[in-house]
Amino acid sequence: MHEARSFLGGRAASIPVLMRDGRTERIDNCQHVLLRCCTALMDFYGRCGVAGKIRFHDAIHLVLPGGAVDTIRRDPLPAPLHLARSLLAMRCLDSNDKLSLVRCLLSVSADRSRPDIDEITFMDWLLSKGATPRAVARFWRPFIVSALNEEPGLASASPALQVFGEGLLGSRTSYEMGVPSVPLDDLYSAALAGRLGPRVRVLLRSKVRRIDPSARDADYYVSAVPFDRVDGLVPNLGIGGQIERFTHSPITGIHLWFDRPITVLEHAMLLDREIQWIFHKGGGHYLVVVSASRGLEARSTSEIVRVAVAELCEFFAGARQASLTDSRVIREPRATFSVRPGLGISRPGPRTPYRNVFLAGDWTDSGWPATMEGAVRSGYRAADAVIEAAAGP
Repeated sequence: MHEARSFLGGRAASIPVLMRDGRTERIDNCQHVLLRCCTALMDFYGRCGVAGKIRFHDAIHLVLPGGAVDTIRRDPLPAPLHLARSLLAMRCLDSNDKLSLVRCLLSVSADRSRPDIDEITFMDWLLSKGATPRAVARFWRPFIVSALNEEPGLASASPALQVFGEGLLGSRTSYEMGVPSVPLDDLYSAALAGRLGPRVRVLLRSKVRRIDPSARDADYYVSAVPFDRVDGLVPNLGIGGQIERFTHSPITGIHLWFDRPITVLEHAMLLDREIQWIFHKGGGHYLVVVSASRGLEARSTSEIVRVAVAELCEFFAGARQASLTDSRVIREPRATFSVRPGLGISRPGPRTPYRNVFLAGDWTDSGWPATMEGAVRSGYRAADAVIEAAAGP
């Protein structure tokens, strides 16, 4: 396996930073999480021997400016009623909002199979079901922007309904959020230790500029590069028209170090402001996430930090009493592809016109949106295709 960088993980990686006090600390480029329904990803972590380094949480906290907290947590009821009491008790929504929420949730399962569901935006779908503006702003949008890295008015309804159908409503535990308890590179460096098998060899800082399918350098090739690089890597794939439909959506991760913890919550979804999630990384270190962060692209690093701290002070009294000691802003302008309506048909499968060249990557047709789960599923599908081409078991 050839990897151009000096580490594995791609866009789910850790980087060393020099702190103001002279220490070097490893921080994640952004907060990558998974749900219990991400079965392929957990299988992969099991193969790497790191499944125990994912900590799952059965509560999702939603916080309003001022500090009011709503918590979504399951009851003993069977799915899909396991979250009903939590959702109906949310103080950030009024009775009309909750009625619209129930109406929309009841339509998720049936509408996932609609033939036109990938042709409309998620916002179009919500409005057709009578979702109220406040329910959109305080429930539907926060979940979808976080899961798909795209706004409801731009994202296809198909992957959005998948998020709710398989995540929130799929089983009693499928909504549980898994957060790595170690830096991201600790999850993927296991491959370097030979845990993926004695016949797997990983070459770091080894950039492949071009694949010649007619050469005898290898029996089979699997390309796992992003969509905007694959055409230059493998000639004459015949998918240029499909790739032209893909665009990027950015994510911004804001690392903040305070002189003390600012809240007892380990993580929280933040409502009605520009920042969207906060994750406690230990001590006074917090990672604030802004998905689909186009509004931050033109802002300076110092301004982004100022906005994040000011908004945290609106949510947590502890932030108003703490002092900021250090900060880092990590911009990922090409974090994911944008799941626009009608794009599903343009996502290629693992096979190419060449019998010995196969495609993988979260942008290919994995059955999932641009997530770590989608990336792993794409790799598994490519592996299946290679085995079939080799007439193996």
